[in-house]
Amino acid sequence: MFDFFKRLRLKRQGYSCGRKRREKTSGWREAVRGSPVVRWVMIGMFGLAAGVLSVRFPERLVVEGLRGPNGGVALAVLFAAALVHLRCNLRRTWDRNSRLMLVFGAMLLQMLVFLVPCLYFRGGTEFDAALRVLLAPAALGPMLLTQLLGRRHGMFAALYGSLWGGLLVGSAECVLVGMVTGMTAMVTVRHLRKRGQLLRAALVTGVASVVAAGAVGVFWGGVEVGMVNQGWLGVGTEALLVMATTLVTALVVGGLLPVFEGVFRITTPLSWLELADLNHPLLRRMTMEAPGTYHHSLMVANLAEAAAEAVGADSTQCRVCSYFHDIGKLVKPEYCIENIGDENPHDDLAPSMSALVVMAHVKDGVDLACRYKLNQEITDVIRQHHGTSLVYFFYRKALEQQETVKQAVAEGRASSEDIPEVSESSFRYPGPRPMTRESAIVSLADAVESASRALVKPTPQKIEVMIEEIVRARLKDGQLDESALTMRDLHAIRESFAKTLRTSLHRRIPYPEAKEAKVRVESVSEEKGRETGERQRPVKAAKQVTGVEAGGAGQLSNVIQMPLPGGAPVQAAGQGK
Repeated sequence: MFDFFKRLRLKRQGYSCGRKRREKTSGWREAVRGSPVVRWVMIGMFGLAAGVLSVRFPERLVVEGLRGPNGGVALAVLFAAALVHLRCNLRRTWDRNSRLMLVFGAMLLQMLVFLVPCLYFRGGTEFDAALRVLLAPAALGPMLLTQLLGRRHGMFAALYGSLWGGLLVGSAECVLVGMVTGMTAMVTVRHLRKRGQLLRAALVTGVASVVAAGAVGVFWGGVEVGMVNQGWLGVGTEALLVMATTLVTALVVGGLLPVFEGVFRITTPLSWLELADLNHPLLRRMTMEAPGTYHHSLMVANLAEAAAEAVGADSTQCRVCSYFHDIGKLVKPEYCIENIGDENPHDDLAPSMSALVVMAHVKDGVDLACRYKLNQEITDVIRQHHGTSLVYFFYRKALEQQETVKQAVAEGRASSEDIPEVSESSFRYPGPRPMTRESAIVSLADAVESASRALVKPTPQKIEVMIEEIVRARLKDGQLDESALTMRDLHAIRESFAKTLRTSLHRRIPYPEAKEAKVRVESVSEEKGRETGERQRPVKAAKQVTGVEAGGAGQLSNVIQMPLPGGAPVQAAGQGK
């Protein structure tokens, strides 16, 4: 409690972001996140909920032949198959309890929503049976999980959601229609660029549902016993209900996405696009306080985005993280090479101190990310984009100074106690090393873009050799050991970097001098000079009398001192001392 008040006071004074370091609570959080006990408790609770829904359902809605023990066996087999699928094909989700809870929560939500049309249309007519299938929101789970966790999770929801729905509704047609609806929803929302496109995806999904329902004969009950009992008009009415169901489902998904993002700390592709706005306060500060760093970040974003597309990584995430990866340089922008002017402040610092100042931008960047509440993925890239690499320039400078002092000791001009100690660990970033493909791509793009600034007369061969050396050095230093990049990915990344740099560092054709135009301009200037010469001579003579030459702002000290009436001399206004 006392720590809370201390942080609050420091926050008011501007010395703290008001938040605890994550390392203090990361131990128990990691234990809960990967605990097998918590995982199996969640699995048991979900299985119990699915069993209760199946047992408590009206008997006439249960698939014929699966009543009693057979229904329980079918449900158990389906549940076991889903667990095996998660364990084998979605291992990352299986190992993280929060993601597992999200998958089970989305599936359970879809099963509960399935109850609405089933409980309302409980009649035994063909029309009621058709509406139980047509009004089932089979796109809910696939849309949610595709946006939150990716395509494979959306496919999982489409497959097992339709199977569970068919088991509960009591219709084999529900399985086929639900599977087509879910797969279509997964495909259409996979590459959304705007939230408004969610409605367009819903329309496409609705059309697919109508086609699937017509193919399996669900509509034909409406022709004979339909709501209006007017043949094809009843079929059209049912089709409109299907379209309305998918549209309402899309609206519900759009409203639930921000809630799930906040609860489970997941950034969807739509949120990444919103974060790519360059009007963020930190980026606007960077344009004014560290313009060199801002331009460097834009170039890194171009490199990282193209490389991510080449290897199938999240290109939008790489672009956004590249924008923010160097925000820590806002604390001391004048000590960063891209912002240094005519005077280099590192000339007055020891190499070890310069290295500390440079490496501090990682810690400062994490503090700014916490203060401005950036998401965890951006914060992780800020921490990991240098890994545990060596600040080689200042490390080499420290070794050179050490050798100079040793030579002075050998010549008797210094004492052995004056030899500075140089430890390689003091010149390495604190880490951790990149742990994701996106973080590793941003790290490589940052190093390549910085090194490209030092190329003299860049050629395609020089660019390729520079990229190859940087990637090989990172591999040799072990900076990419914890990322998921393969050697094939690194080859594609090198080619993408080379292509992007060739277009940005291309040579320009020198423009020939316009000699005729130059002669024409000089002749016109000479004519104007002769015309105005008579008018300019008196002015020049007047200025020579007062001692001031034309444009002589720097010669005002030569102005003749004029006496005041009292006899005390005074210099003319503007005279320097």
